[in-house]
Amino acid sequence: MIDWLSAHWTEVLGFATGALCVVLAGLRNVWTYPLGIANNLVFIALFGATGLYAAAVLQLVYLGFGVHGWVHWVRGVERDRGYISRTPVRQWPWLIGAGVVGTAAVWWVLTAFTDSQFALADAATTSASLVAQYLLNRKRIENWLVWIAVDIAFAALAFAAGLWITATLYLLFIGICAVSWRAWRKTEGIAALRSDSSEPSDSSEPSEPVRV
Repeated sequence: MIDWLSAHWTEVLGFATGALCVVLAGLRNVWTYPLGIANNLVFIALFGATGLYAAAVLQLVYLGFGVHGWVHWVRGVERDRGYISRTPVRQWPWLIGAGVVGTAAVWWVLTAFTDSQFALADAATTSASLVAQYLLNRKRIENWLVWIAVDIAFAALAFAAGLWITATLYLLFIGICAVSWRAWRKTEGIAALRSDSSEPSDSSEPSEPVRV
């Protein structure tokens, strides 16, 4: 057992910190960010050693996104534990466009300058993960649906690369994300009911728009 742990310690540590990080995000706990940064450092070493170069670089980018999210959840409107928002319809074309352009750019870099065996899949999951992380940083409820799609792809990619522990972690992530999505929807519904009940029934004044 000790020999096995010595040989797979990066995957085990990545498994533990990654799972706890996602659970804390689902609970809207700001400690998800420092723990997530620690998880990034572990996966940089793991993915770089197995040839998943875009996934390794993704962890570096996550460090920046981690700081971005940490600041928002501490100082922004997102600091309210009960705050949850929806992604404005007008932002979706930009987010999808950013994902497509990012996938194309990373794919070209991987095929031109590396020996990556999973260039397209690596590039697509990298770009989609950044979109999902941005949505999480702003507490947009749709982040969980994007993460579920990303985790399904990452699980398949990890299995193909022979990273069985990491693949299992991503399967666990899918379940956590599904539970978190349902929990956020429940919290959103409770907040909406409270908002409706607090409005005077005879008021003719229009309500203020919800900040997103």
